[in-house]
Amino acid sequence: MTFALSVHRTTTTDPLARPLLDELAHEYTTRYGSSEDLSRYPAEEFAPPRGAFLLLLEQGRPVAGGAYRRYDEHTAELKRIWTHSGHRRRGLARRVLTELEREAAERGYTRVYLTTGPRQPEAKGLYLATGYRPLFDVAADPESIGPLPFEKHLETPSP
Repeated sequence: MTFALSVHRTTTTDPLARPLLDELAHEYTTRYGSSEDLSRYPAEEFAPPRGAFLLLLEQGRPVAGGAYRRYDEHTAELKRIWTHSGHRRRGLARRVLTELEREAAERGYTRVYLTTGPRQPEAKGLYLATGYRPLFDVAADPESIGPLPFEKHLETPSP
């Protein structure tokens, strides 16, 4: 049974975010041997007005989430896009992307940039399917590239 989702704008330090961030840390450690990327940026970088952190809640529980931070004057960098393992294959990551892109455009960003790891083919597939342009040779072995960079230009929101 699927319940209505709500968008909860919050911070990376919100206790509601902990289960998703813990699972993300486990996933990074399993795939790459480390989750140090999760501690690379202070929580303030994902706070308004330059950034955002949101959770998708279902019956008050987090099922997906994501964030962005200021990359440069015109670019928001997406980070922490995640779907709880028990809720995958429902289009939730796509919904998170849509929300983050919309909010970034409303805050004046005209471009979104992100990187994903070479051992995350499902993330690579998601970004390609949602209009992100790869900034790498998609025919190359991802392991030979390292982090896989993508970009997408945002449409200016209507007044």
